[in-house]
Amino acid sequence: MRNRVTLLFLVAALTALGSAFSGAPARAEKVVDPSTVAPEFREAAEKRRAEQVKLIECNNAAKIAKIQKRELPQFVAECFDKPADKP
Repeated sequence: MRNRVTLLFLVAALTALGSAFSGAPARAEKVVDPSTVAPEFREAAEKRRAEQVKLIECNNAAKIAKIQKRELPQFVAECFDKPADKP
């Protein structure tokens, strides 16, 4: 039983190390490209892309502001809900 627990721990640790040192995130969502979507779905794809870009910008702002992980969801939600600055 003890060998099995040790083996499971080792596998979990190696998996975590592998994903930590890989170049890309394990479950990254692609940013939608409206030009590759069927014409009838293009408007929805453009809206989704705008949401994704804003979310990426909010996450980058959180990194720059060095927001702690426990405060990250609130910061991103507030940033996402702010109206976009229009010149």
